[in-house]
Amino acid sequence: MPLAPSILRVLPPWLLVPLLCLGLGSCGSKEEADTSAEVEEARSLPVARLEARDTVLTRDYVAQIQAVRNVEIRARVPGFLEQIYVDEGQAVRKGQPLFRINDAEYKTRLARAQAALSTATAQARVARLELDRVKILTEKNIITKSELDVARANMRAAESRTDEARSTAKNAALQVSFTTVRAPFDGVVNREPLKVGSLLDNGTLLTTVSDTRQLYAYFNVSEMEYLEYTKTRRQSAKGGDVVRLVLVDGTLYTPPGKIETVESEFDASTGSIAFRARFDNPKKLLKHGATGKVRMSNEIENALLVPQKAVFEVQDKNYVYVVDQKGEVKRKSFVPQARVSAFYVVKEGLEAGDRVVCGGIQDLRDGNRITAQPVTMQSMLASAP
Repeated sequence: MPLAPSILRVLPPWLLVPLLCLGLGSCGSKEEADTSAEVEEARSLPVARLEARDTVLTRDYVAQIQAVRNVEIRARVPGFLEQIYVDEGQAVRKGQPLFRINDAEYKTRLARAQAALSTATAQARVARLELDRVKILTEKNIITKSELDVARANMRAAESRTDEARSTAKNAALQVSFTTVRAPFDGVVNREPLKVGSLLDNGTLLTTVSDTRQLYAYFNVSEMEYLEYTKTRRQSAKGGDVVRLVLVDGTLYTPPGKIETVESEFDASTGSIAFRARFDNPKKLLKHGATGKVRMSNEIENALLVPQKAVFEVQDKNYVYVVDQKGEVKRKSFVPQARVSAFYVVKEGLEAGDRVVCGGIQDLRDGNRITAQPVTMQSMLASAP
């Protein structure tokens, strides 16, 4: 504030110079502060205009990998393990011998059963001859019909004994065949916990055989993502069943797989539903029991993308700074639908054409002015990891 002329007249000269300097100094400081504030408010920051575009949304799901066929090989008869024909990790063909159990006892039983069958067969033949003889004598009224009935009963009894002996012989032969354990299909032999000379019980685990030419990947999907998958599958001309597998080292497995089945109900505890995808394994890279991530892709039409570096959170809500035509920024909340690479897919809260600040948002406040440095969404998409 300038000094009044009346005051200047009454003040002594030696006080005028300091007062004038004080006034000029305070005015200079205020002007410098205003200038620095304007410079700070008008700093240049990158600004992008939001655009709606068709986007492929990818999601990864932890998956358990299992062989299409993986079975336990168990002993079907007790005995001593006499020989092992294959080594762990060896590829085998269907019907190839894997193990042999000592069969001396079972061959003895088979021989006894075959002898009993021969005896029963001979007795049945004798009974038939006797029946034929009694029929002739009955027709000539030499013997009574009651003796014919007895002969027929003896014939039926002899045939029953023959059937029983035949069944016993077949079972004995089957027991002998069980002493040689064979591969049920083409596959790979896994761990062999027992060695030659081990005593086996009925049902003792010998090994497992896995058919790894194709494998299943089981993974769980939330209800919302399941609905997105169903919608994409109906609308996509190429079909929405194709998925990729990401291995534990982060590499993308080839060839791609295909979703085959979806379970019929959601898990009440997790709210998810189980999917099963099939993958070919021509190079035998995948193994039964491995883990990985199944990557599903859904096409979203007219998706609105926001760079992740433009977003900040306040009390679990997502915000961006929107710039108006005057360069003034204002905080605006939005609801994300999903994340794609370094971007959020907007569900609601923002519109195409909104200009958002894409960098240096840490020190911004509502009402600050900036100089917009335009950047295109195309360039940010191209530089996204």
